[in-house]
Amino acid sequence: MGWGKTAGPGDRRPVRPNDDWNRAAALCAGQLPLVWLAWWFAMEAGRDDYGYVGGAYLGICCVPLALPLLGLVHATVQITPAAALAGLRPGALRGPEWAWHLALSVLIGAAWAVLGRVLWGWPLGDTLPWFTGVGVLPVLVLDRLRGRSWRGRRVWLGSAVASFVLFVGCGIPAAVLADDYEPPRLSAGRLVGTWHGAHGSVLRLAPDGGARLTRLPARGGDGEPGGFSVCDGTGTWTLERDDEFMDTDRDGVLLRPDGECGQETYWTIGGTARDPELFVRFGDPDAGDLRILTRD
Repeated sequence: MGWGKTAGPGDRRPVRPNDDWNRAAALCAGQLPLVWLAWWFAMEAGRDDYGYVGGAYLGICCVPLALPLLGLVHATVQITPAAALAGLRPGALRGPEWAWHLALSVLIGAAWAVLGRVLWGWPLGDTLPWFTGVGVLPVLVLDRLRGRSWRGRRVWLGSAVASFVLFVGCGIPAAVLADDYEPPRLSAGRLVGTWHGAHGSVLRLAPDGGARLTRLPARGGDGEPGGFSVCDGTGTWTLERDDEFMDTDRDGVLLRPDGECGQETYWTIGGTARDPELFVRFGDPDAGDLRILTRD
């Protein structure tokens, strides 16, 4: 699989570096919907969606024009440099060129993951498999295309069609499998205790139905920024089963703050039976401010 070598005696013209770069860009762009689908499934399968109605899953359909550009970037920063390095290896290092191309692509992906860790603090355990894995399929398919007259529009069209068919074929069962989350069914006794959230929020639920609020968000009036108030004080709570409050059939805690700070707020039960959560969304149901409380 020589990068820029002649493709074979049956080809009309040699395969130029630009041909392989164009192929690599098309393959990188074509695999992005599948990579995104795999990432989404790994992140969302069996997990609480906190009331989102499939917005993240459908988001990939909103950026088709960005795929060619992302494919070009990916080919430029990983696939093409790996091919160039594979072609420069000393003659004493034997083995098929596609294997060297693949190994160097994985190494370059690992280097980008380390750079992300150093510069932006990205978790290496999360980024390393993705950054190295996205270089595998383009390299293997490039080797299969070697010696064939797939150039220009044809390789882009083939990549787009294959990507769409695989995305739809894999996406439907993935969506079904990912939607198997079941929220825990907690008793009132399991809810009693102290719950903590971001920005110093604390909610203490007492066995007698009393509640103490510390910097706790609660639904506010129409004039409140973000649709909620931050309350300190006391209140009462009840466990609601299959409630229609806030148009949900999930169990939750209906909290009624005392005084004039905030209105009654439905904290939906989420998480797992072992690690339960309470959450509420303020503002836009699809892109509002999500607040989550966890147990001590």
